[in-house]
Amino acid sequence: MQLSSILENIVNDNQLHSKWLNTLSYMENAGAKKISASEHKEEVTLLILKHAAEEHRHAYYLKKQLVKLDENLCKTYTNAELLVPDHTRFYLNTLDVQVCRYLKKHFNLSGFDLKFAAYLFVTYAIEVRADELYPIYQQILTAKESKVTVKSIILEEEGHLEEMLNQLREFSPDWEKHAEAIIQIEQKMFNDWMQSLAKVVN
Repeated sequence: MQLSSILENIVNDNQLHSKWLNTLSYMENAGAKKISASEHKEEVTLLILKHAAEEHRHAYYLKKQLVKLDENLCKTYTNAELLVPDHTRFYLNTLDVQVCRYLKKHFNLSGFDLKFAAYLFVTYAIEVRADELYPIYQQILTAKESKVTVKSIILEEEGHLEEMLNQLREFSPDWEKHAEAIIQIEQKMFNDWMQSLAKVVN
């Protein structure tokens, strides 16, 4: 089942759509917490603070969009209020663990250096994913004349991607080769997530 078909089925069902928004909100919030966890105790850049703040804002914004569907739905991040909660909850952590393994092997990093490199590559992979997912979702929302919109998130995610590219260029001259390998790791995880999602929304 294609991503657009899955999202269309979700948007057609108010309860599924509420859970989808809540699931996206959960993942944005998890991303913000992950960024904060990767911070150095003292050397915190303006860019990292900006990223964490914007991911938190996306989580809040998506949660607020829920009111347009049903203000009584999805007030928490409990399993019953998320779509495919097992995949959703472990997505970022699993990606982070696999990326750390990859970076240890290819760059022999440890400690804060490993944390920071993982932040760069994991965030890059997630921004590439967001750059695909949110516009498809917005197209469906527009076609269905939904009150829900993610246009502001799309603009900010595009900016994030450009910022990550600049940092990766500074990190390694052959960053593209490594970024491609990490994109493949994330792609497999995303495919698994979508397969689970397709079973729920079909």
